[in-house]
Amino acid sequence: MPLVDMPLDRLKEYQGRNPRPADFDAYWERALAELRAVDAQVELVPSAFQTPHAECFDLYFTGVRGARIHAKYARPRNSQGKHPAVVQFHGYSGNAGDWHEKLVYTSIGYSILAMDCRGQGGSSEDVGGVKGITLNGHIIRGLSDHPDNLLFRHIYLDAAQLAGIAMSLPEVDSDRVYAAGGSQGGALTIACAALEPRVKKLAPIFPFLCDFKRTWEMDLAKDAYQELRTYFRHFDPLHERENDIFEKLGYIDLQYLANRIQGEVLMFVGLMDTVCPPSTQFAAYNKMTAPKDLVIYPDFGHEHLPGSIDKTLQFFLRD
Repeated sequence: MPLVDMPLDRLKEYQGRNPRPADFDAYWERALAELRAVDAQVELVPSAFQTPHAECFDLYFTGVRGARIHAKYARPRNSQGKHPAVVQFHGYSGNAGDWHEKLVYTSIGYSILAMDCRGQGGSSEDVGGVKGITLNGHIIRGLSDHPDNLLFRHIYLDAAQLAGIAMSLPEVDSDRVYAAGGSQGGALTIACAALEPRVKKLAPIFPFLCDFKRTWEMDLAKDAYQELRTYFRHFDPLHERENDIFEKLGYIDLQYLANRIQGEVLMFVGLMDTVCPPSTQFAAYNKMTAPKDLVIYPDFGHEHLPGSIDKTLQFFLRD
């Protein structure tokens, strides 16, 4: 078959190229301590969209650095007892999506919380200087500042915080909270379960934000990774600081958070993916030590993977 990356046997052994900062673990322990100090001030506002079988809410909470984060929350109407919940994450520069998409989960008795990433296409705030959308450029936001100010650090913490909020809801079974999403959503699924290890199951689809240097070396710093090229062109045109830049990106490289996951993993990858190269995804998957399985689509790229959502749903139902 055609290849855009390594042969499959090498992918299954690949351990990544991007440097890991020496203080990586301390960095994330410091980040989690900051998160634990936040008063989330959770607010539920009934949505104008309602159905006979599901209650729908706009859920707001305060994340790190004071940003007010929005999620769509739907739960089964008149549910008896506690039930599972799914936290769901969207692709880069997108949003939480339409309500009707959430009703698949409420129809089987689950709650679902779908987060708007701060500063992207939804209603969550990016408070880093302005209110409103910043849409993209988020990989390099904070790259010229202290590592604690990397924007994706804050977004990862938002994802973990939302899972913790789901676990605290009186109608939710805190032992059956799951995470799902594709591309950036797959990345945040991994970050969520790594930083909130009580997440019981997770189903990332072709996750973004893994092994930045490998993407660069494959000359694929375009599409979702275009901003890496933009940063070098404007701020390091001779690549004199290349090693330092990739090391700083290592703080938000999900391959190095992957071993924190304790929940069961079902991951999906397309071997023809030129947006999030397969090797970058394998770099994260190969470091996961929790129970895991990988669904491989040999002829598919960064696109809808037929059957992936059905497999995800069946995976969550198999308890």
